Amino acid sequence: MKQRISDNLVQLRGQIADACEEYDRDADDITIVAIAKTQPASAIQKVVAAGIHNVGESRIQEAEPKINEVGRIARFHMVGHLQTNKVKKALELFDVIQSVDSLKLAEEINRRAGELDREVECYLEVNTSGEEQKYGFAPEETVSMIKQISEFSNIELTGLMTIGPLTDDEQQIRAAFRRCCELFREGRELLGNEFDTLSMGMSGDFHLAIAEGSTMIRPGTSIFGPRRPREKG
Repeated sequence: MKQRISDNLVQLRGQIADACEEYDRDADDITIVAIAKTQPASAIQKVVAAGIHNVGESRIQEAEPKINEVGRIARFHMVGHLQTNKVKKALELFDVIQSVDSLKLAEEINRRAGELDREVECYLEVNTSGEEQKYGFAPEETVSMIKQISEFSNIELTGLMTIGPLTDDEQQIRAAFRRCCELFREGRELLGNEFDTLSMGMSGDFHLAIAEGSTMIRPGTSIFGPRRPREKG
């Protein structure tokens, strides 16, 4: 698996470089977060050994044993929907929470982080596609939420995250990413240079996200290969 991951990363970095050249971006400005959901702890160890320093997980119950096994070998990002009753555990496991999708969740993160005497890095998740099955702030409320949540004493609000629409229509995908980038720029005008991360793009659409201003992509299968069946129970 180690060689496969290394080979896949070489190919991925080449694709990032090609996209950056096409869209007049700097490849050094693109951070890779390797999404390790359904992959074993050994895969995290191998991707870190191959030079990736940021790893994402989407479920607390899956991430906890893996992170406990590998230790703090990377910056761990929570990218899936986080229930308020699991915030305490998330703060024990993750360095970054990308999926802050409601004011209620932000308030609970702020409260729990205060109990731990910690300031936690967070991004607001924006539902740019308008798809009902997706979580996130509506675009029209995002700027006001940036203003409000940036005042929370135990949250370091540093960016936005979005998931592209489930479609093969590249123009529709790019429009969603473009909208999030516009909101990101508004947030940057409000908060300054510390608001510096726009997390958009996964294995199938990261080139479109780069075209529209993404600074962080979240590939999984393009690094690790196909997802594994989740264990039951």
